[in-house]
Formats: sequence, C-alpha cells, structure tokens
Amino acid sequence: MHNFLDFEKPIAELEGKIEELRHLTGSDEVNIADEVSRLQEKLTKLLQGTYGKLTPWQKTQVARHPDRPHFTDYIANLFDDFTPLSGDRQFGEDAAIIGGFGRLQGRTVMVIGHEKGRDTETRVKHNFGSARPEGYRKAIRLMRMAERFNIPVVTLVDTAGAFPGADAEARGQSEAIARSIEACLDIKVPLVSVIIGEGGSGGAIALAVANNVLMLENSIYSVISPEGCASILWRSGDEAKTAAEALRLTAQDLLQLGVIDEIVPEPLGGAQRDAKEACKRVGKAIIKALESMDDVEGGVLKARRRDKFLEMGRKGLN
Repeated sequence: MHNFLDFEKPIAELEGKIEELRHLTGSDEVNIADEVSRLQEKLTKLLQGTYGKLTPWQKTQVARHPDRPHFTDYIANLFDDFTPLSGDRQFGEDAAIIGGFGRLQGRTVMVIGHEKGRDTETRVKHNFGSARPEGYRKAIRLMRMAERFNIPVVTLVDTAGAFPGADAEARGQSEAIARSIEACLDIKVPLVSVIIGEGGSGGAIALAVANNVLMLENSIYSVISPEGCASILWRSGDEAKTAAEALRLTAQDLLQLGVIDEIVPEPLGGAQRDAKEACKRVGKAIIKALESMDDVEGGVLKARRRDKFLEMGRKGLN
C-alpha cells in the first residue's frame, strides 16, 4: 500500500477503485478487464497532471515522502560489494552518515550518504539522517582515503540538517561541517553529489560541494527548511507554503540559478512509486558524470570545483 500525500487524494481514490476491481477478476459474471484498463489510463493522466504542476511546498512533501528510496536502497540496488567503513577515529560511530567502498557498474567508488531510516527503530538508530560531528569527520576520513587510492567519491544527500543538540555543539558541530566542506573542495579525485530527497542547510552542503551536483526531479535543497524560514520571517509555521515559494528550493529553480548541474527525472508519480527505476536513473546519471571526468588530472578537478563555487558568489555580487 502506498502512503498518499494530502494533494494525492484523487489519486488514492482512483487507485482504490482499481484495486477493488482487480479483486473481482476471478468472477465469471463480470468481465472487468476493460474497465480496469480504462481506469489505469485515467490514473496515468491524473499522475501526469498532478506531478507536472507541483508547487514548491508539494515538492517539499514529496522529497520527504516516507516511501522515497533512502541511501540503503541505493546501496542495495546500485552498488555491488559494498563494504561499510565506520568511525571517525576521534570519538565514535555516527549511523546518520554511512560510507564505504562499492562497485558501480564495475567502477570502484567511495560512496557516502545520509540515511534517515524507514521505521521507528531505524529512524532512531540513524537519528533521522541528522548527523553529529563524528558523522562529518567520518565522511572526511573516507574522502581522504578515497583520494589516497585515487578512487572517485559519490555522495547521496538526504537530510533535514545537521543535528542541533547540545552534545553535537559541544563536540564542534560547525567546525566539523566546515572541515567537511573544505575536504570536498580539496580532494583531487572526481566528486559527484546527488540530492536524493531533502538537502537541508549545512548538514547537506557538507557532502555536496562537488564537481557535479545532481538533483532528483522532486527533491529540495535549501539553506533552511520552509517551516524554519516561516517561523523566523513570518513568526508562524503556518506560512511554510509561502516560505517554500520564496526559498527557490526546487531542482528546477536551482538549475536555473546555476547551483546544481543536472536534474535526474523521476518515475511518473515520484521516486516513491518505483524505487528501483529511480535508483537506476540515478546510477546512469552518476556514471555519466564520472565518465566526463575520466581523463581529467586531479589538480584540474580540484581547481574546477573551487572555481565553480567561487563563481556562484561572484554572480551573486553582480
């Protein structure tokens, strides 16, 4: 069963009718195959119409959808021989960020990403994808290891933001995020980042300062959540929809602004309706990005990456 969002009510009702009719397929009295086919065509058109004109707030809801594929789903569907590597060698292990070596279509990569968890138990284990300093220090360690062995780095970003607790602040949360951004800018191997769901604040950009930054079609990427922005500017969380419009957080807006490099199309109705196909499309986009950097020397990769992000600041000053 699908989890339906509030704007998907007509879709839910139509799918319910189709499911009811399919349960009658064994009856000799009524031939319902034609009716199911007609309703299926209607459903396809309804999905196209609904997802073809999503508002920024609706895209935010889709990006947070509980059925959307998570980091562990991409590992299961895309990467062979994944070997997780744990710990930051300073404090401990942070399950909000997972990383390790794997093979993507025969190509060895270091893959690092946020994991939010699927149910109550795993969400608590992974802290809803909100990392503490040791998570970012682990990411730095793994990026440096990949650089040592001349292995490309792939990051999958899906977090509401870094963990804001007192223990994280005591252990140097802001410093760890800054050091992670520094490592992204400094490593001399290809770095590809994909925003697969929610890219929130410094917790996201700590893993996303890449040569190629890709976004799934219905993902979001912003300096603050719509709810947080609304509470600051309008003093009310009820203005989250207005804040989502103002933040320009959709993949389409960010491609136009030059913040990202490519949008990865999702299956009809969002990645949550066909996780395997969504993973497949992300895999193709990553391979394409890596192949474009195959013959580029490490120092050039680093210089291009730094210039790319400096240019964003220059454009903002004009």
